[in-house]
Amino acid sequence: MHRKLRLRKREDFNVIYRYGRSFANSQFVVYWRKRSQTGSFRMGVSASSKLGNAVVRNRLRRMVKEIIRLNASKLLEDTDLILIVRKPALSLPYKQMEGSILHVLRKAGLLKGSTPNTGGSTASSSRGSRPNNRKGNQGK
Repeated sequence: MHRKLRLRKREDFNVIYRYGRSFANSQFVVYWRKRSQTGSFRMGVSASSKLGNAVVRNRLRRMVKEIIRLNASKLLEDTDLILIVRKPALSLPYKQMEGSILHVLRKAGLLKGSTPNTGGSTASSSRGSRPNNRKGNQGK
């Protein structure tokens, strides 16, 4: 994947996590956010150390980046996205991994011609906000 298309700064990741939307399947989670600047999409890949050692994580990241590179023409422009690899993706062969990534991107509405699934969540509504009517908060 070309260097200009990568998300590398921590601030970029944090903005997408905080203000973006998320969709998931059993192998991948995608967080995404529209950008104000025009141009191509930018992408970051996150693979936790719980998945395995550095060799395993880097191999997964390379596979995900290659799948995105080959399908870049199908992705919407002006978006930043982060793909998080989950443990079940370790056992997938390349073709099934490609299908799973395209599935989660289609679910999020990030592929050209697809519409977002309304079942997704916004990161802002699911993180850090707690309802005031929780047990124990009454009367305070």
